[in-house]
Amino acid sequence: MLREAVQEDLFELLNLYLFLHEKEIPEDSLHLQQVWSEMISDQRHHVIVKEVEGRIVSSCICVIIPNLTRGVRPYALIENVVTREEDRGKGYASACLEYAKQIAKEGNCYKMMLLTGSKSASTQNFYKGAGYNSEDKTAYIQWLD
Repeated sequence: MLREAVQEDLFELLNLYLFLHEKEIPEDSLHLQQVWSEMISDQRHHVIVKEVEGRIVSSCICVIIPNLTRGVRPYALIENVVTREEDRGKGYASACLEYAKQIAKEGNCYKMMLLTGSKSASTQNFYKGAGYNSEDKTAYIQWLD
């Protein structure tokens, strides 16, 4: 099942993020709970999950960002695309990205953007196969402490 995350998905999602870049699950705290509640209640913030046999196997986040250019149309930012290692290659992340695309279209977005830290050909080909290109823009990141 493909759906948006609910309150009860927090810790399963945090476990999934161990397959992304996290080294440990954050301590359950008031801050963690507040951030999670804010994320899932924000109409522009979509935490998309793919559930198979009762467990979350893949996810991505789609954030709709208001904009004053391009006919005052918003754009979508995709983040935290991840699939459990044992479930990769089954189309789950592609399904999450397609769900995000539908959200972006329904929100009248003029584009979707994502960044990947991976240089692997398989990851690059995955995103190209999902309709993204790396030719139109150049991305820069400034990490903050």
